[in-house]
Amino acid sequence: MTARTRNGEPALRASPTPHAALAPASGATALAGRVLLPLLLAGAVVAAAYALAAQPGGGPSLAFALMLGAAFGAILQRTRFCFLCHARDFIDRRDPRGLLAILLALAVGTVGYHIVFGAWVPNPVAPRLPPDAHIGPVSWVLALAGLAFGLGMAVSGSCISAHLYRLGEGSPVSPFALVGAAGGFLLGFLTWNDLYLSSIITAPVVWLPHHLGYGGSLAVQLLALGGLAALLWRFRAATASEAPAREPPHTLPDLLRSWFDGRWPYWIGGLGVGLIGFLVILRLKPLGVTSAIGSAARQLGNEAGLVPLRLEGLDGFAGCATVPGDGWLTPNGLLVAGLVAGGFAASLAAGQFTPRRPTLKDAARGLGGGLLLGWGSMTGLGCTVGTLLSGTMAGALSGWVFGLTVLAGVWAGLTLPRRFVRN
Repeated sequence: MTARTRNGEPALRASPTPHAALAPASGATALAGRVLLPLLLAGAVVAAAYALAAQPGGGPSLAFALMLGAAFGAILQRTRFCFLCHARDFIDRRDPRGLLAILLALAVGTVGYHIVFGAWVPNPVAPRLPPDAHIGPVSWVLALAGLAFGLGMAVSGSCISAHLYRLGEGSPVSPFALVGAAGGFLLGFLTWNDLYLSSIITAPVVWLPHHLGYGGSLAVQLLALGGLAALLWRFRAATASEAPAREPPHTLPDLLRSWFDGRWPYWIGGLGVGLIGFLVILRLKPLGVTSAIGSAARQLGNEAGLVPLRLEGLDGFAGCATVPGDGWLTPNGLLVAGLVAGGFAASLAAGQFTPRRPTLKDAARGLGGGLLLGWGSMTGLGCTVGTLLSGTMAGALSGWVFGLTVLAGVWAGLTLPRRFVRN
């Protein structure tokens, strides 16, 4: 039976033998599972992208979204770029490497976003905002959404983007979490009008370039990220000596085995996510993964008569907007599809595709945590990828507020139950 962590993800382990492609003794099954199947899946993604590119109108954008989504999923899976995992590593073991990777992604994306927005909106004077940017209102509602999302991460074991790539690993929790997230979106639609009219309608939308210009906004953000990194680095200095040094590969088989087995370095995840965020905004809209899920939930809710006919002010906000009837053949829908496919191919190549039958506990964790994830995403106008990553990269105060409250929710969800159990 394959070992798993307490969140249901495959436990990382060093392979005692070289990668299947390099060791004939490992057998034809291993060769097919870890080499041929990932190659076939990658070829299918490329073929689908080629067919999409030939479509009139927005075909090239659809193809680009699918390909970039596949790269995104592969990077997330191989580097284990997971907001909950990184936060838990720091909370439990004071290991800051994952959080440093998130800060690296934010720094790289901040530079890229400011370059692009400087070309789109050369004079950042209020109330002008970059099109489709994750720049939202800042109020207690946003803070509550972040707390709910963080608690949902702690309960379900991942954020929404991580649940998507873990579908490709055979996670027994992720399917239920994504279904629960759709239900959470429906719950968010039901509570939106009251929250909007009581608070969101008058909440300020704070974009740093409005107040500091692009240069000032870039400097403030990089200084803040650098300060946080320096603070975390002090913890790394205390823990790095406890971890045994990993011997570098000496031969080509060893090098390839290190590439496929275990996890890629944290910095690759941070750099890759930051660059993908930059590339997405160049050709598409700012990076996000919940628009397609929320749009599908809204469409189902409309058809069932569960969603109010009028959602006050919602469609006027950018970010992870929900548009009923959009379907999945959209840039965001194909980005999500590519993410799942990329995570699946990467998990196959790494020997980490380990499905198992879900238990009642898996289903309960997924559905309960997913409800919180969906409500937090809908109310916060995005998730850890949209509101937190893209919003912060854009210089939006809403991104910082959402990120801090998500971390607070994760901390509460991980630590408070343990204290009650001990007492």
